[in-house]
Amino acid sequence: MRNSKTTRKNLSGLEQLVMDFLWAQGPASAEQVRAALTETHPMKDATVRTILRRLEEKGYATHREEGRTYIYSGAEQPQNVAMTAIRQIIDRFWGGSAEALVAGMVEQEVIDPAELRALAAKLAERSTKKEK
Repeated sequence: MRNSKTTRKNLSGLEQLVMDFLWAQGPASAEQVRAALTETHPMKDATVRTILRRLEEKGYATHREEGRTYIYSGAEQPQNVAMTAIRQIIDRFWGGSAEALVAGMVEQEVIDPAELRALAAKLAERSTKKEK
């Protein structure tokens, strides 16, 4: 059975923008989110609230109440969300094989040999630490 984190719905562009704000700035009200993003992405208050509600439904955000105001924050660290998204991509396009992903990246010259050597060194270091 899959963990709900591995089957979580993807973020839309605006949802990602709001999450990036919450991760960078910390807990915020819908009005604070709207005010911060209004210069580059003008949105109505109702739109911001809808995005925040959807982020909660998808499990990316949570809220607490301060009086009549909801204060939103990220439910998880961005690194965890990124790793879940990467795992979904590996499962979907490479049959669950991270090796096939990396091999494809090498073949398509997305990753260069120096980066690959650095990754190999990190893997070797990790293996050495596990053996101790």
